[in-house]
Amino acid sequence: MIYVGGVPFQSDGPSSSEGSKILLALMEHPTLVSASCSFKSTPERKFSASEDSGLERVTGCKWVYVFQREYATVDPALVDLVGTDEATTCVGLAIRNHKSGMTSVGHLDSPDVVEIGLTQMLSLVVDQNSDEMLEVHLVGGFNDSSPQDTDSVISNHTDHSGFSFPLCAKIVETLEKSDRVFHLQTLHVLENNTRQDSEGNAYPIFNGFMVEPSTGSIFPANFDRTSRCPDEVVRRIHLSSSYKDPSWNGRLLETYDTPTDRFVIGPCAWTIRQLQIARRLQNLSDAEILRTCSTSPSVEAPDFVENQRRQWDYLKKHPDRKETFPMKQPRIFERTPSGRWKRSPVARADAESKLCTTE
Repeated sequence: MIYVGGVPFQSDGPSSSEGSKILLALMEHPTLVSASCSFKSTPERKFSASEDSGLERVTGCKWVYVFQREYATVDPALVDLVGTDEATTCVGLAIRNHKSGMTSVGHLDSPDVVEIGLTQMLSLVVDQNSDEMLEVHLVGGFNDSSPQDTDSVISNHTDHSGFSFPLCAKIVETLEKSDRVFHLQTLHVLENNTRQDSEGNAYPIFNGFMVEPSTGSIFPANFDRTSRCPDEVVRRIHLSSSYKDPSWNGRLLETYDTPTDRFVIGPCAWTIRQLQIARRLQNLSDAEILRTCSTSPSVEAPDFVENQRRQWDYLKKHPDRKETFPMKQPRIFERTPSGRWKRSPVARADAESKLCTTE
């Protein structure tokens, strides 16, 4: 169930708890409106792991970055910051145990991953029979249903086209139906996260956020390529491969291992068809790539097309997935004293040893 301002949230919807009605009521709740205004007025922090970027450096602290359709649950004793970005029609969901500080961040891109994804996120945040207070934040998604009218979703109540609204509705409906108590503290989505240009076109205000597990503080955040790590390109490819893998249906990708504070990127395979598609897409213009690969082509970040091309370049250079995952072994990354990530030499050596043994 959902609590707002310390009391149970009551909607006027039916007992079956339709997500759209719950969402619309939550969007008008004075406490959440105030919280969204405060979040909107918070300066966005821009992160980099590079010394020459001029941005705020994450080197020296321990951070975990979450890609689309991934989730990570972090222990405040091991991790200083956890966050995600690149969310336009996606939604970032943060759940924090107020007592232990255990924090899970998921980057949800479809209503199909909400129910199982929430179960995955809660698995390490709370004990099965625990009743700890759970703080919840939702950031991302914007009014993508009508680019000329950012109030259309709320004023019309019938125009639920687009990607953001159905996803947000599914999230709040799932939270409300749960036996757990979720204290919703931030709902910076849809019109709360929408701005307009001079021609009335809608854009998201923020595409990402960062949470400090030890305190529960949340703030808008943006990351450059060096801080979206480790194994950025392979994890992006892992995402695209998961859509063709039935074992990941309805689930968020698991790449971060909470107890060991390591990234363990499980082996995935790319098919000949995927390689053919990569070659074909690589020949498209930037505008065609945006139209083909994005749910919101007019509002993507400047590096969206470049990120797509780097994935396709990798696939062209490494058509055999055995080069990336020898003997189907995961790619393991451990933390350095400075907080950066490095590929585990033990994991590499083990895979190469097994490969030599079989040849």
